[in-house]
Amino acid sequence: MNYSPDITETSVRTGTIEVQGLNIFYREAGRSGNPKLVLLHGFPASSHQYRNLIPSLADRFHVIAMDYPGFGNSDMPDPAKFPYTFDKTSEVVEDFLRKKNFSRFGLYVQDYGGPVGFRILSRNPEWLEWLIIQNTNAYEVGFTPVWEGFRNALWKKRAPETEKPLMGFLELDAIKSVYLHGHKKPELISPDNWNMDFRYMERPNARTVQMEFFYDYRTNVGLYPEWQEFLRTRQPETILFWGQDDIFFTREGGEAYLKDLPKGELHRLDSGHFAVEDSLDYIAGNIRRFYDEKVAGRKMEAMARTGR
Repeated sequence: MNYSPDITETSVRTGTIEVQGLNIFYREAGRSGNPKLVLLHGFPASSHQYRNLIPSLADRFHVIAMDYPGFGNSDMPDPAKFPYTFDKTSEVVEDFLRKKNFSRFGLYVQDYGGPVGFRILSRNPEWLEWLIIQNTNAYEVGFTPVWEGFRNALWKKRAPETEKPLMGFLELDAIKSVYLHGHKKPELISPDNWNMDFRYMERPNARTVQMEFFYDYRTNVGLYPEWQEFLRTRQPETILFWGQDDIFFTREGGEAYLKDLPKGELHRLDSGHFAVEDSLDYIAGNIRRFYDEKVAGRKMEAMARTGR
């Protein structure tokens, strides 16, 4: 008997496209006519962190997640020739979205996804339909003590002696701890996460790439007032999921968004940095509900008022 698998609307498809001369890997699912949803990943992960969330949402949304240059399955050009900065990363992601015809979408940002996403929105505010924030920082109060070596050493003076202590974050045990810290049910988190991330970290130049991002993260802090003003002025429909025991970002960092987004909906999760690992059903279910109630519902009300 011959069997040929079918591609359904919830099947996760993978591919690469050329963006600025780089092969950029992505995962995609859902019909093109569905509401579009972009998922931006964090450190030390890749689009792999959304491998379960993508099919969970694909019957309702057209979902896409890509790997940044230097992460996952995307190209990792020589750091001596390519600027591994959040500015450059956001430019590559923006061009990627243009090529994939994503110009009006919901945006899910986590960790590094926040600095990348907020830069894109600052340049293209009309792209944002609604916002999902999950453990990504935009407020000074959001830094845990883990950032001490970054804020008070590396960012003030980049040198071998300030880089060396931070190299520990790129080792297997540290990567594993990022996935497990604050997660009450570690049995729900696949060890494939840290084993795969560490495998990528063992590639030539990979640690140098990550140190470039560690150092460039200082530029995000200077942009916090601009991002806060964007949220305060635009007031996008926003749902927040915040792992309360994140190794990197404090609970107060999640609460701070409500000052600028008083109508935002904050869900405090008994989880950590990668909350989608152990809170998948809760997050996916509330994304669906929030979109139907707040985003689609608002569209219907507007149509009723205008008679269209």
